[in-house]
Amino acid sequence: METNKNITSISLKEYAEESYLNYAMYVILDRALPHVGDGMKPVQRRILYAMSELGLNAGSKYKKSARTVGDVIGKFHPHGDSAAYEAMVLMAQNFSFRYPLVDGQGNWGTQDDPKSFAAMRYTESKLTGFADLLLSELKLGTVDWQPNFDGSLLEPIILPAKIPSILLNGTTGIAVGMATDIPSHNIREVLDACIHMLDNPKASTKDLMKFIKGPDFSNNAPLIASQEELLEMYETGKGGFKIRAQWLTEGNDIVINALPHQASGSKILEQIADQMQKKKIPMVVDLRDEGDHKEPVRLVVTLKSNRVDAGEVMNHLYATTDLQKNYRANINLISLKGSPRVFALNDLIYEWLTFRQQTVLRKLEHRLDQVDDRIHILEGLLIVYLDLDKVIHIIRNSDEPKKELMKAFKISEIQTNAILEIRLRQLAKLEQIKLEEEKGHLELERAELEKIIKSKARLKTYIKTELKEIKDNFGDDRNSPIESLSEAKAFSEEEMVTSESVTIVLSKGGWIRSAKGHDLDPSTLTFRGDDSLQHFAKGKNNQSAIFFDSGGKAFSLAAHSLPSARGMGEPLTGRVSSESGVTFMGAAIGAESSKILIANSAGYGFVSELSNALSNQKKGKAFMKLPEKAELLPPLPLEDSHRHVVAISSIGRMLIFDIAELPVLPKGKGNKIINIPKPKLLAGEESMNFICLLSDSSTLQIHSGKRFMSLKLKDLENYISTRAKRGMMLPQGYRKVDQVLEITTEDEAAPE
Repeated sequence: METNKNITSISLKEYAEESYLNYAMYVILDRALPHVGDGMKPVQRRILYAMSELGLNAGSKYKKSARTVGDVIGKFHPHGDSAAYEAMVLMAQNFSFRYPLVDGQGNWGTQDDPKSFAAMRYTESKLTGFADLLLSELKLGTVDWQPNFDGSLLEPIILPAKIPSILLNGTTGIAVGMATDIPSHNIREVLDACIHMLDNPKASTKDLMKFIKGPDFSNNAPLIASQEELLEMYETGKGGFKIRAQWLTEGNDIVINALPHQASGSKILEQIADQMQKKKIPMVVDLRDEGDHKEPVRLVVTLKSNRVDAGEVMNHLYATTDLQKNYRANINLISLKGSPRVFALNDLIYEWLTFRQQTVLRKLEHRLDQVDDRIHILEGLLIVYLDLDKVIHIIRNSDEPKKELMKAFKISEIQTNAILEIRLRQLAKLEQIKLEEEKGHLELERAELEKIIKSKARLKTYIKTELKEIKDNFGDDRNSPIESLSEAKAFSEEEMVTSESVTIVLSKGGWIRSAKGHDLDPSTLTFRGDDSLQHFAKGKNNQSAIFFDSGGKAFSLAAHSLPSARGMGEPLTGRVSSESGVTFMGAAIGAESSKILIANSAGYGFVSELSNALSNQKKGKAFMKLPEKAELLPPLPLEDSHRHVVAISSIGRMLIFDIAELPVLPKGKGNKIINIPKPKLLAGEESMNFICLLSDSSTLQIHSGKRFMSLKLKDLENYISTRAKRGMMLPQGYRKVDQVLEITTEDEAAPE
């Protein structure tokens, strides 16, 4: 079998590498990244050129978009029609492009649903006046041309843009191994920066930011970024910023009238409605979209009452919905050298001005060539009028009039051809005057063109004048105000819950529940089987409830998340990860800055802020270090009026001392409250069973069996001493204490 000698063998690795590299370069240079000169990707450039070739300028009639797309894909861009049409739609949407290049008639999509545009057979289009800034100099020798995909036509390699289009409309693109994200800007600010750089070629980005304040989009939604963030973005070519919705209040309503760039109103409504359903924003009672063709964006969020802070609600929605969006900037472009590069702002404007100077120079040189050619012809034509009879005689009698004329008058072939094409009526004296006037004007124009071409300063002045004229014709005010605000913050769980009084109930079996109000007597509740009340605490349902186990650990749960006291509740072990064998001893609830007294059966304790016991961990937080054989006692809320600590041991000893003697600690073992001999504690003969807090005016009530006694502070003088003493024995009959209560003037006396 013969082998073909023309076949070359290469390794699969080399083939794959070369093929992928070729593909990557194609995507980068010919599809995804725009060129610094005209700011266009190839498909956009081809659409604009095809439309200009169809005569669809701003002053013409609209034509069906399908006609344009047909020309684009048939002549210049052999890809799918839907891809070409979508690129065209994007250039027509005023919410996508800051300065649209296509003027569309029909349904071209909405900000809410940009892809809801009608099919190309239904829509009509032409170019906008702004697109003329990219196309008007196309036939003036300004740019190079290349064959189209099948070599049957020529297309421009780049458009001769009069403005730095890439900064004005921005773009996004994903290539292979790189991407671009360029925000849009205000034309007046950008052209002012260009004019400044023409005068000061070494201007820094900071200098240019005196003119370009930051990105500018199609609507009035404020841009959130500090000057430092914007400076970093423009100096490095990479960075980010936020855009948040614009809103105002009308009574109880928040009216949102401008959304972030390319944010969907319907999606935002879904996000807010989802939070309403999950009761994350109880202050919001209604939601509706009142947008119409006159006011496309009008989302209304109704609050419970005008006492709700609309600013705080919006701050929460900024953090949890698309009412605030993050945008990144990556100013990655194809440079004049033909390779991709990330530009700083001053580099980008300098590069574009270099491109513009080259383009204008080519335009002027092209015009100079045209003027020279015309003057040359005019000089030949004017010779006719010097000896008209001789010219006519030669033409009538000579077999080769062209050669005879060239020889007789010493003129060029081009001039001779022009003479031979003169019509008889042009031999009138008036025509001679017209030609002389035209020649005079052209000679003046030639002198002016030569001056500009030979002088860099005049060339810059020419470009500056042009930019100022464009600024006057197309300049508009900034849409997007720039604000440097505090970070948007979502409501915490506590902030989302309305403040209501609740009583947290803990049973001996470790079951928890929450009852509304503070009037409930927890002992009247029904418990499961032989379970009974262990402890209760009073607070608000937007606070954290903290439960303490017998090992000294603290577990935090949101009070509003606890089951209702209408039922039996649920086991605490289902919510937290406690160690086996421990029991839950007590509960506390209150503001994070409120204080509690925490103690154990060994007679140790300390005062601590409630915040020290808070923990997000399911396994809790080690709060009190317990001596051997000791158990935690239920915590006591410490009020400002409390002055004294009452401690009672299991054998009936009672000690009262000043609360100031106990330390305030974040956690730990604490100090000795009452002296319990260690041997007796270890043997189980004695422990501290009860602890109570008293104010100067409150009454101490001690229960033993069915009896109780009430003692004012003056009746307790014998028991008052200093911390860590043994205390005095209670009277006979009250040494086996069952309950100790503080009775204030507001409390009712306990029944006998």
